[in-house]
Amino acid sequence: MQKKWRLTLIYSCFLFLPSLIWAQAKPAAAPKKTTTTASSNSNIKLSIERGKKVYAEQCLVCHQADGLGVSHMNPPLSKTKWVLGDKKDLIKIVLKGLNTEIEIDGDTYRNVMPPHEAVMNDQQVADVLTYIRNNFGNKASRVTETDVKGVRANAK
Repeated sequence: MQKKWRLTLIYSCFLFLPSLIWAQAKPAAAPKKTTTTASSNSNIKLSIERGKKVYAEQCLVCHQADGLGVSHMNPPLSKTKWVLGDKKDLIKIVLKGLNTEIEIDGDTYRNVMPPHEAVMNDQQVADVLTYIRNNFGNKASRVTETDVKGVRANAK
């Protein structure tokens, strides 16, 4: 009887020991994701900080400090499809400007937005759009320098 018990114990150890070791080793991979996420969060924060400065220099006069624009002249940047929609369209507007009327929430905005392709580099465009897409009540994905490079290359 003791011999059977010992064999059962040894057999159980061989069966379950590898799964215990594997289960304990598996969580060790999780911190890498946290590091990547932390790095990504750090990158977006830096982009937003830089973008805030660009906004103050290039955008504030027309779109105002609160991002609400000027009634019937310069459109708001808060919670609109123009800001929260396709990043490529937004990048193209910043680079090439906009000289057509647009309607937002039933209001028409008529002022021409000048092109900024000669005034701002790809990093500045990415940063200011990341700032806008994450302020004024907005919460949207980051715009990267690579995104801007791609649109700039295709918009010529």
